[in-house]
Amino acid sequence: MRQNPSGKPLTGIRVLDFTRFFAGPYCAQLLGDLGADVVKVEIPKGGDPLRGQGPPFHHGNGITYWATNRNKRSLTLDLQQPRGRGIARSLALAADVVLENFRPDVMPRLGLGWEQLAPEAPRLIYASISGFGPDGPDAMQGAFDLTIQAVGGYMAITGERGGPPVKPGTSAFDMLAGMNCHAAILAALLQRYTTGRGQKVETSLLESEVAFLVNAALEYLITGREPEKWGSEHAQQVPYKAFRTADGWAVIAAGFQNLYEAFCGVIGRPDLAQDPRFRDMAGRVTHRQALYAILDDVVSQLTTHDLVAQLEAAKVPCAPVNDMAKVFAHPQVQHRRMQLTLRHPTAGDVPSLGAAAKYSAFDITEGWTAPPLLGENTDGVLRDWLSLPDAEIASLRSAGIL
Repeated sequence: MRQNPSGKPLTGIRVLDFTRFFAGPYCAQLLGDLGADVVKVEIPKGGDPLRGQGPPFHHGNGITYWATNRNKRSLTLDLQQPRGRGIARSLALAADVVLENFRPDVMPRLGLGWEQLAPEAPRLIYASISGFGPDGPDAMQGAFDLTIQAVGGYMAITGERGGPPVKPGTSAFDMLAGMNCHAAILAALLQRYTTGRGQKVETSLLESEVAFLVNAALEYLITGREPEKWGSEHAQQVPYKAFRTADGWAVIAAGFQNLYEAFCGVIGRPDLAQDPRFRDMAGRVTHRQALYAILDDVVSQLTTHDLVAQLEAAKVPCAPVNDMAKVFAHPQVQHRRMQLTLRHPTAGDVPSLGAAAKYSAFDITEGWTAPPLLGENTDGVLRDWLSLPDAEIASLRSAGIL
């Protein structure tokens, strides 16, 4: 039985990670955070294309590589050579989880598909992330977060009213697909504990996005009406949006009656709570433009600090719109350890984000490691997983396979 000195739930679980770019590496990183031995398989020259995506670069690697590859070991392997594919197959059969994000035909062509591995590894969890799903009319199409946001509907409902389509500030659906795959792998591992058998789990950027439409989708499916773009506003609550202040921006969520009345008092306009047009929620929603014309003018004369302080005292939900500097200077962000420093063998101390979930039974960040150098752990993985002797590793390297 594998030892678990850290107390982390995935200690002893071996993950063979063939993924590149964003969604797959993010999923694998989450598994590594929980203690899994994640081996990142990379091509010998260049590695994951994210290493070269930039600028900006940090010690030779693109910023997104640093953001999605902590707690992994890097193994270089040329899958175009038969000996390389043979090593990959042996590693896959020794793994608990195989993770890939290629088009549906790639892994079977390499002899590494689910149907080819499962007969010899009945306990294997085989996880696939794709753009559109593993089957269907668009299965062979590639996808990027931007194109999926367009196809899956989010850009049609994101942006200011009457404005052009807008994507969120990050590759949100790459990360969401990675999170969904991470959850599916955990569920499959739990089921394996009770049944003794592995399985294939699949998700895609498209399915992750469409499932994430939630109430916007149900609005359309129930009413037949296309949801509108609302910017920071709310379709059924007013006032509820980002307001420009005298020195920045603040969001205010005061749609419910008691909050609206308190808001009006804070800004010195209690008369707005008695105005027949704005007296109740339905009236405020109907006459939102007229109300916002008044509120925008009043709020723009107040500083963000004073406005937020007064609204918080009145228990009206609000917040300043922070830039990155203010986010990481925020006392609560610091208290919950959302910024960490990891030690890298050549780059020294490198920044990392903390874990979104914490646990009472173990410290999730204990032992975290910085993203690896390309091929940094090749020899160690081949010894640990396959017990290959040094002479065979040297032979593979001289043949250009590692």
